Amino acid sequence: MEAIGLAVAGYLDVVVLSTPPPPWEDPSLFAQQVLSGIASGSLFAILALAVVLIYRSTDVLNFGQGEMAMFTTFIAWSFMTQMPLWPAFFLTLLVAAAMGAALERLVLRPVEEAPVLNAVIVTLGLYTIFTGLALRVWGPLPKGFGPFTLDFLFFEIDLAGPVCAGEVCIGKLSVATFVAAVIIMALLFVLFQRTMLGLAMRATAQNRTASRLVGIPVGRMLSVGWGLSAAVGAVAGVFVAQNVGLSTGSLAAILIFAFAAAVLGGLDSPVGAIVGGLTIGVVRNLAGTYVPSEVGSVDLVVAFLLIVLVLMVRPTGIFGRRALRRV
Repeated sequence: MEAIGLAVAGYLDVVVLSTPPPPWEDPSLFAQQVLSGIASGSLFAILALAVVLIYRSTDVLNFGQGEMAMFTTFIAWSFMTQMPLWPAFFLTLLVAAAMGAALERLVLRPVEEAPVLNAVIVTLGLYTIFTGLALRVWGPLPKGFGPFTLDFLFFEIDLAGPVCAGEVCIGKLSVATFVAAVIIMALLFVLFQRTMLGLAMRATAQNRTASRLVGIPVGRMLSVGWGLSAAVGAVAGVFVAQNVGLSTGSLAAILIFAFAAAVLGGLDSPVGAIVGGLTIGVVRNLAGTYVPSEVGSVDLVVAFLLIVLVLMVRPTGIFGRRALRRV
């Protein structure tokens, strides 16, 4: 018994010694973890925006979104070996948009009137197809991908290295990722709230029969939704590849958190995608820092526990809107 008591006491001493000081004793560590969480959360948010876009415009959850983004990022890598950054980037967006529209027309359109589960199975098939194609074309080895130097008209921005304020630092690339996510969110908000195209896309997602009756070209709206989502996914893939590298599995884990971010913030809300992504990133980081490592890896558990608690209070997510039906 004495030996057991000594072992337990020794274990508790290790747990105490390995636990960092609380935030009020070391605010710089707390601030650093929050900023690091925002950095990782920005990656979740930018891919969550692609998930929200396709759901809001077509009412379909695309489980192949991450692999489509990975595939278009490989295309971007191929272009960047042949031409400067900006032409390669914009050409990638065009290719991604065309690919998304073609997938909707050739693959999703035949199951348009089928049960929703059929479309879900098709998107899971896209996940497998794009993984296999990427392995076939580019092989299993990771590719070097940035960070880049952004050349503008009168100045350059080097995305390598950190930006520091005292003892707290954040990477320039993480700042650029966050800024890109906010810009995409603002553009999507304007698209869906202030343009006829966005209103037609929303109407198509809510009721395709009624949309056809009022003259909305439903097929074209679905293709536009898939095309725009693929383009946003390509942007997300480029930023993810610069942060974690480019390989066939580089976006698989990010997609899980992107879906979680979209659900947490609300599947029909671009603002919710940003808030959800940043929240999950910060909570994961804080849990991974302040929970003793001897307890086990709890950052993932805490992040998804937060989602469950929020959805128990707001089933549609933080910014999601409850659907109203007239009877």
